[in-house]
Amino acid sequence: MKTGASPPHYPDTLDGRYFVVRGRLWRKSNPALDEEAREGLVRELMSARRAVREAKNHPSEMRLARQRVNDAKVALGERGPVWWDDGAPDLNRHLVKNTLYADWFEELTECKLNPSSAKWEA
Repeated sequence: MKTGASPPHYPDTLDGRYFVVRGRLWRKSNPALDEEAREGLVRELMSARRAVREAKNHPSEMRLARQRVNDAKVALGERGPVWWDDGAPDLNRHLVKNTLYADWFEELTECKLNPSSAKWEA
């Protein structure tokens, strides 16, 4: 990223369960986590990701580091059992166009490409 450039914006689904990157849904962290717990888990996730990078040529260390990443993501609610309780399926990593969010995303994309076609305000 260039200095002074704004970070990329990834749209959140209206129900707050996912954000979209390059047309794919990614599950968000559990919003019920208190801020202190969430921050601790994010610190652990970042530490585990650094450990993955550092374990590049060490298979046993890599396996442990990747397990730490997975454990942190499960604790955050980004993997593992879903954090919502209405029975909706987990669509993590699915292409938006193949999900119930397809119409929403298509409209969002159209509005970004052609703001004059906007039917709603973001």
